[in-house]
Amino acid sequence: MDPRPAPTADPLSTAEDLGRYVLDSPSSFHAAHAAAARLEEAGFTRLDETVDWSGTGVRGRRYVLRDGALIAWTTPADVTPAAGFRILGAHTDSPGFKLKPRPTTTAHDWYQAGVEVYGGPLLNSWLDRELRLAGRLVLRGDDGAPVERLTATGPVARIPQLAIHLDREANKGLQLDRQQHVQPIWGVGRPEDADVLALLAEHAAGGPVDPEGILGYDVVLADAQPPAVFGHGGTLLASGRLDNLSSVHAGLSALLREAEAVEAGRHIAVLAAFDHEEIGSGTRSGAAGPFLEDVLVRVADGLGRTAAEHRRALAGSVCLSADAGHLVHPNYQGHHDPVNRPVPGAGPLLKINADQRYATDAVGAGIWAEACGRAGVGYQEFVSNNRVPCGSTIGPITAARLGIRTIDVGIGLLSMHSARELCHVDDVAALGAVAGAFFTA
Repeated sequence: MDPRPAPTADPLSTAEDLGRYVLDSPSSFHAAHAAAARLEEAGFTRLDETVDWSGTGVRGRRYVLRDGALIAWTTPADVTPAAGFRILGAHTDSPGFKLKPRPTTTAHDWYQAGVEVYGGPLLNSWLDRELRLAGRLVLRGDDGAPVERLTATGPVARIPQLAIHLDREANKGLQLDRQQHVQPIWGVGRPEDADVLALLAEHAAGGPVDPEGILGYDVVLADAQPPAVFGHGGTLLASGRLDNLSSVHAGLSALLREAEAVEAGRHIAVLAAFDHEEIGSGTRSGAAGPFLEDVLVRVADGLGRTAAEHRRALAGSVCLSADAGHLVHPNYQGHHDPVNRPVPGAGPLLKINADQRYATDAVGAGIWAEACGRAGVGYQEFVSNNRVPCGSTIGPITAARLGIRTIDVGIGLLSMHSARELCHVDDVAALGAVAGAFFTA
């Protein structure tokens, strides 16, 4: 295992492109649609889950959207009944805050928005920074049927911290009440003029809509500060939502870059970008739901496979569960394993856990090492300190649901689940390179 990655795609341009994707993706719904737009430009065709796919065909370059999730695939030109799937699984959501019902509140002439905590964010990292509101609106259409519209504001909100003069003990241990202390402000004025939904309606994709026609919404807060490359030699990338848009971007870029190689190869390459990983994945668009299984079964049907042939193909399939992991924090070194100590710029992580909170096994480790070798990329192993509970990913869920051998990987971060996370630009490029090698094996 080479501790340092060989040259891959230009790291700076890859990191800048990831930054553009993050800017386009303030919510999971935007992340799925932004990925779809890139796929469309590369000749991928969208399939509607509610129609018969046999007429349009599942061969070639195809994708499906389901809420804030997306599955895309490319088939070999001479796909055989035994052709397995090479799947890169990731997730489009990030921890933060989600708008509540009846979200408009006021206090002492401040306009506020009622929010719930979504997942497990580092709450203090969201203080005193400009925030966006973004997500989807469900509207009453002209024919009475509901229609969806994306919405995203610019920087309009902020969660202000209490001044040190009013809490002299704040630096000894900040305690944030999840109800009282994290409700953002977004303006000032008369209470009767405040309306968060009107603000969202004004910024709907395609032009303003009537707020009275909003039937429902899924809206989150997102960091408004653009991603930035910085540090000595321009080696570091700071950005919101690196967990886990870094993995979605790596898989998407690899699928687009290697589409022709996949079409000349022997595996069906699949990108599965799920929603709701940060809250357990147990939704219709999450990894624990039926989305991936539904699509794979329908692809098998479209290829004319029998049920037995589909099962054989699954047995020969592999999934990379790509989700960000942890680098050794220089200020908190004791929180990491004393031997396995990933460092920035030394390649993506192979994530291992004895209790299978990560799905990697020895065979999977070999598949990963082979892909890294063909990509000319070094990698690092990650395992938790025994005193620090291990998180989990979509990996064990995918392995248990479909029986596909699954390997947990991802780039290393500092400040995971912060409103603004940190990585090394070389690792961003390296993960994309390995994803391409994995798809074309």
